[in-house]
Amino acid sequence: MPRYFFNLHIDQEVQQDDTGMEFKGLAEVRKTAQCLLPNIARDEFPGGGDRRSIVVLVTDQEGRPVYSATLDHAGSRSLVGALS
Repeated sequence: MPRYFFNLHIDQEVQQDDTGMEFKGLAEVRKTAQCLLPNIARDEFPGGGDRRSIVVLVTDQEGRPVYSATLDHAGSRSLVGALS
């Protein structure tokens, strides 16, 4: 089975996946990348600012990009909440 690598780009930081995982096809790769995003966001977003971005860039064994999934967070403080 082909091996795919799930490299994370969190804001300006890059975390290379040196191990990878084996999948039968791109449908499984796509689903896995999409499922990773909310799990990573739970760990990365709290206390990290009002604008955050996570990209999972999946590459094949030759280093070619095969899929990318992005989750952006933009938060803003309500003026009404700030007055109370």
